[in-house]
Amino acid sequence: MSTHRVWVYGDNVNTDLIYPGKYTYTLRADADIRAKALEDLDPGFVSAVQPGDVIVAGRNWGCGSSREQAVTALRLCGVQAIIAASFGGLYFRNCINQGVHPIVLPEIAGIVHTGDVIEIDREAGVVRAAGREFVIPPLPDSVRAILDAGGLLPMLQARFSALSTPVKPEFAP
Repeated sequence: MSTHRVWVYGDNVNTDLIYPGKYTYTLRADADIRAKALEDLDPGFVSAVQPGDVIVAGRNWGCGSSREQAVTALRLCGVQAIIAASFGGLYFRNCINQGVHPIVLPEIAGIVHTGDVIEIDREAGVVRAAGREFVIPPLPDSVRAILDAGGLLPMLQARFSALSTPVKPEFAP
């Protein structure tokens, strides 16, 4: 069980509002990418967000382009989970790949406000907010493994580094 401060946003927040497209191919350093998170939607976000904070959003969070920087920028700000009524499909998958837990809970968006504190119990599969308890939709074990590792790349790095000897094809001489 962990507690998290929330940032609440509305419906149809697209990837350009999460991370402006004009920076997609110009910024490379983590600090620079982090600094542009939600620049056009909430200019005060970057200076006030704290590690462990959670975003709560309405319908269709992350619609638009498939740019992974729209997740990366939030992860670099310390956002661990995004709870939304629904997600753009590619954004949902980018969250998993980046190690940010995407949680679909349509009921929660209207009952919390920016600055509220919620509890997320991943083991029990529940979110507690505003005196209520919500069941987190279960994810497949393979997806949970990616999230538990901190993202797809860290999971793959751990798996490949665990190989003690190189694998040789059987047909090799």
